[in-house]
Amino acid sequence: MHVGKPSAIIVVWLALFEGLLLCVNADLNYKDALTKSIIFLEAQRSGKLPPNHRPKWRGDSALDDGKLVNVDLSGGYYDAGDNVKYGLPMAFTITTLSWAAIQYNSELKATGELQNVMDGIKWGTDYFFKAISKHKLYVQVGDPNLDHQCWVRPEEMRTPRTVYRIDENTPGSEIAGETSAAMAAASIAFRSTDQVYARRLLNKAKLLFQMAKTHKGTYDGECPFYCSFSGYNDELLWAATWLYMATKRPEYLTYIHEEAIPATVAEFSWDLKYAGAQVLVSKLFFEGEKELENYKNQADSYICSNLPESPYMQVHTTPAGMVHLRDGANSQYVTGTAMVFSVYSDILARHNQKVICSDKQFDSTHLMAFAKKQIDLLLGNNPNGKSYMVGFGSNPPTQAHHRGASIPVGADTSQVSCPMSFVYWYNKDTPNPNELTGAILGGPDKDDKFNDKRWESAMTEPCTYVNSLAVGVLAKLATKSIA
Repeated sequence: MHVGKPSAIIVVWLALFEGLLLCVNADLNYKDALTKSIIFLEAQRSGKLPPNHRPKWRGDSALDDGKLVNVDLSGGYYDAGDNVKYGLPMAFTITTLSWAAIQYNSELKATGELQNVMDGIKWGTDYFFKAISKHKLYVQVGDPNLDHQCWVRPEEMRTPRTVYRIDENTPGSEIAGETSAAMAAASIAFRSTDQVYARRLLNKAKLLFQMAKTHKGTYDGECPFYCSFSGYNDELLWAATWLYMATKRPEYLTYIHEEAIPATVAEFSWDLKYAGAQVLVSKLFFEGEKELENYKNQADSYICSNLPESPYMQVHTTPAGMVHLRDGANSQYVTGTAMVFSVYSDILARHNQKVICSDKQFDSTHLMAFAKKQIDLLLGNNPNGKSYMVGFGSNPPTQAHHRGASIPVGADTSQVSCPMSFVYWYNKDTPNPNELTGAILGGPDKDDKFNDKRWESAMTEPCTYVNSLAVGVLAKLATKSIA
């Protein structure tokens, strides 16, 4: 393995499909990583699983979700290694997975993964249809405090499935805005294959955006696990951006230009969407909407804040060069940075533009090289010689912090108390009996140190949005030769 030496990469051409070449790095098989990253999302599904469900160790779960409020809320996704369905990260997962399907549609087709991605999007949006009504949105199922006191598979959980919602009296503009963005982005993704479904998605997106705008307020019911520290202005801009892309209606462009409250940021994550919106709006600027120049400047600022060579660099990188913003699912910032850099590199290349950071200029090739490096570090081209994706590459992790993966199928949990469940399965220093294929774990600390132990949740817990952010970049890397 030649760590950190892109010039030593040998590219093997595998196939030609719809004008795109499938390729594999001599050390890293991006196509395999892409396939597995989508399989992980399947492992996170809740509800009645389809016959073609690939992780065979998973079964139907939480079929009675919503029964406490006489609403069918089965389906959707568990966010991470627990058994709670949180609306905010689930919506962000669907928005970013839809973004991948839109931005890298031909690349996903070439890899044969487009249908799997579309199925993954629909699994989320079908759930949102159940969760949305005219005046309210159900935003969470499961009591997180009680859930976290028990280490059991979702198929056998006995903890309360408490239902949480937002409405005009209990506002939650962040969640309503993000779910609006998810439905709008998904409507674009489905437009060419299912116009009726796409129209339904768009109608719900409009309804949710109006709800988020009219009844402004922060919902803290998902704290302390998904507290929105950034407020809701980024979600409102993010939703308006996707709605404008989906409809081209001037009211959304007016919101972006005149009503949205902008900010200059250095990260893109489930809590902070500005950078994603700024990159998308920059495309509109390059296409002629000159009044949106400020968004292009803010997108450039995000790039300048992350590139180590930039005089304005703010974001810490590990000695190996991995973006590190904070412990606890830090890989989300790695894949998030890679996705934003990759998309902006596409836009800059199409319009022959560069990012200017003081006396330095960076072109699209430079941005994509940085995005690629972040993905490569996660997949094993790092000083530890270790992949942080389960079931992929060299010396992958085996102790993902994940209830379903760590408990043997068929284990009798009925007589095991919640405290003893940790003794039997959480504290056991052995590989998980069920491989959580494709899960990108939290990753190393700021010094590139990684401890593959189930109880090191900051390093070993996966999250759906870490993978959804990686899908598009992996599709691009799998089909293009990038140094």
